[in-house]
Amino acid sequence: RVTLLELIMVEVSEKNPVTSEEINVFVKHADFIAGCFQEKCEAVLKLTSVADAEDEEALVTIRLLDVLCEMTSNNGQLEHLQALPGLLETAIDTLRLTHLAGKQAVNVFTATHAMTQQEEISHPAVGFKSHLIRLIGNLCYKNKENQDKV
Repeated sequence: RVTLLELIMVEVSEKNPVTSEEINVFVKHADFIAGCFQEKCEAVLKLTSVADAEDEEALVTIRLLDVLCEMTSNNGQLEHLQALPGLLETAIDTLRLTHLAGKQAVNVFTATHAMTQQEEISHPAVGFKSHLIRLIGNLCYKNKENQDKV
């Protein structure tokens, strides 16, 4: 699943012109990916435990967020994703939960987390909160209704 999401991300992030047929396919994929992210977003919280550092659901969720960030960076899919019910709220709630998890104990979500080992530097959850903030910012871009929600 992670590999498939990486392939989708490469396709979405390419700067080649797309046809209207391809845009329709991307919009359908965006709906599916946003729905999966909304369902699985709390799986990332398992990464606060060292024992669950390689949790597959959490890794898939991280990739889903990466793909959503790329999709919302593209004007063709931005308006559609901005209008999806619950996506912005899910991103905000997930950001709150990861921030709280980082405050409760030292883990990958802690802001002052000292990265002394190579393993921790390459941990897939490093940067997760910044990607959530990017998604929230993209969903609020030129959208007064979403800006008011935040």
